Amino acid sequence: MPLPSRPRQRPVRKILHVDMDAFYASVEQRDDPALRGRPVAVGGRSGRGVVCAASYEARPFGVRSAMPMAHARKLCPDLIVVPPRFAVYKEVSDVVRGIFRSYTDLVEPLSLDEAYLDVTEPKRGPRSATLIAQSIRREIHEATGLTASAGVSFAKFFAKVASDLDKPDGLSVIQPHEARAFMAALPVEKFHGVGPATARRLHGLGIRTGADLQSWDEAALRQRLGKTGGWLYRLGQCDDTRPVRPHRVRKSVGVERTFSHNERGEAAILARLEPITSELVRRLDTHGLAGRTVTLKLKTARFVQSTRSASFASPVWQEGPLATIAAALLARPEVPDSPLRLVGLTVSSLVPLADVDGVQLSLEL
Repeated sequence: MPLPSRPRQRPVRKILHVDMDAFYASVEQRDDPALRGRPVAVGGRSGRGVVCAASYEARPFGVRSAMPMAHARKLCPDLIVVPPRFAVYKEVSDVVRGIFRSYTDLVEPLSLDEAYLDVTEPKRGPRSATLIAQSIRREIHEATGLTASAGVSFAKFFAKVASDLDKPDGLSVIQPHEARAFMAALPVEKFHGVGPATARRLHGLGIRTGADLQSWDEAALRQRLGKTGGWLYRLGQCDDTRPVRPHRVRKSVGVERTFSHNERGEAAILARLEPITSELVRRLDTHGLAGRTVTLKLKTARFVQSTRSASFASPVWQEGPLATIAAALLARPEVPDSPLRLVGLTVSSLVPLADVDGVQLSLEL
């Protein structure tokens, strides 16, 4: 009589999260020796400018990305503001991604400066994920002169959290047998994907750490938090089976601009929309995409946000039709009377441009 077969155990995956250190600011300090060792912020210099990145010398003052530049200057009077050079950052990012792909095809970029890698079956190098992470960080520094931090674990959540533990230029590892105790000690604010609003809701339930989360059952969390509750329950149990996806599906392509001074009136807003539309067309062309839905985003000086959308049977990708649609959306139902501080234009319901027959039909709203 044959012996019963044992259930096959799922192999432990080897996941890396690699994150360039203060990427934009570090590129600027690399290229301009006068900026090294000094507090630097990359972003807009106008009164409406926003910090895109802050050097490590600026961070002790409280300067952070997405902060209004005017506030950053108050926190750090000696702050040096440098305009962004996105073409340069893209070139550096391409070099870094080339290094990633020399080790594995399973690379999931999150932005220009960070990505997940699955190195369970590496194309080259050692079998150890930790040694691969060390090699990748060394090769990045040799090729770009920049440093990167890395997290190594069996799941994306823990790799992401680990990469933040020893910044800058650090490497941290969370082994499977360490995960539950690590999660128990972790404040919910440190959970990747948990923002301030969700953290406040968790605090209201008495959940401040992973240990608190682990004391709840899934049904109770789902009842109070919906789908988020189910996701958090699985995290508390160290159950993150999300694969590294090398081809993330893009859902939209958009461009928005915050003005240095508020704009009012149809002519002024349409003038602002011209360069936005041109940039949107460039991005669609870069990604080889067209789309059937166009959305106009408006934000008033009082930060009241609204959107106006229209969908079409024929995909849109050319500048003329996009400009016409944007103007029509601006006037439907009427041109906003309130001064605007931000305007954006987005194309969604995307299709590959290669699948479009090349003729853009007339579009009516």
